Amino acid sequence: MANANIKRVRSSEIELKDRLVNIRRVTKVTKGGRTFSFSALVVVGDENGVVGFGAGKSNEVTSAIAKGIDDAKKNLVKVPINRGTIPHAQTGRFSGSYVFMKPASNGTGVIAGGAMRAVLESVGVTDVLAKSKGSSNPTNVVKATVKALTELRDAHTVANHRGVDLDKVFNG
Repeated sequence: MANANIKRVRSSEIELKDRLVNIRRVTKVTKGGRTFSFSALVVVGDENGVVGFGAGKSNEVTSAIAKGIDDAKKNLVKVPINRGTIPHAQTGRFSGSYVFMKPASNGTGVIAGGAMRAVLESVGVTDVLAKSKGSSNPTNVVKATVKALTELRDAHTVANHRGVDLDKVFNG
């Protein structure tokens, strides 16, 4: 039921900016020795409420990043943003990574670290307080952050879901 409010977006409709979150050299051991390749984790977003992430793997860094960008464009979601911050506090969990995000007043900035910062800046959040707990694995932190962002609901969505006026949501 939680996935019912996820809105998919087509990448051809918007201008996306990509951010490289993590790049690693990975090794496959074979009979002939070690084979090295590169794994890239990329976040793309339009800085106006749309974000996606993807992973790519290749023998060269540039092609791994390109594959990650292509994968990220296939997984775009729409996120509600109110005046540069999130509508309400939200937690997210993926595997061993836990994230917590809280709305902040104008001028606070993005108080978040590493992988969370890349996702929040790509989605267009300018003021937020965020904390990452548990595992610091960049892939799991990005997945937990995106999961938390997709579970956000703005006041209009809540009003429609409850079948009441917008004033009733805040005063009732």
